[in-house]
Amino acid sequence: MIAGFIVAGLIAVWIGATLGWTWIRNPWFRYLHLGAIAVVAAEALLGIACPLTVWEDLLRGGIRAESFVARWLQHLLYYRAPEWVFTAAYVAWTLATLVTLRLVPPRRRAG
Repeated sequence: MIAGFIVAGLIAVWIGATLGWTWIRNPWFRYLHLGAIAVVAAEALLGIACPLTVWEDLLRGGIRAESFVARWLQHLLYYRAPEWVFTAAYVAWTLATLVTLRLVPPRRRAG
C-alpha cells in the first residue's frame, strides 16, 4: 500500500498538474508523499530494512536479505537485480518528487 502511494502519488501529481486537478496541490498530501519516499530512500542508503518488511518476514517465518520492492519485482517480473539498483531507484524517485514539489508547488486554500 505504501509503495503504491509513493508511485501513484507522484504520477497523479504529474497528470493532475497537466489536467488542472486542484487536490494534487494539497500540502498535506504532497509533504506526506515526500516524507514517505524520503524514509524509504534513507533506509536504503543506510542499509536499514523497512520495519514493515521485517514484520512481514517474521510473520512468514524468516528474514530475507532483499527489500520489499525487490522481492515483489522478482515475483511479478521475474527480475533480480543487486540491492544497489533498488537503492538508486529510491533515491531517483525521491529526487523526482523534490523536483516535482518545486515545479508544481503545493498551495493552501484561500480562505
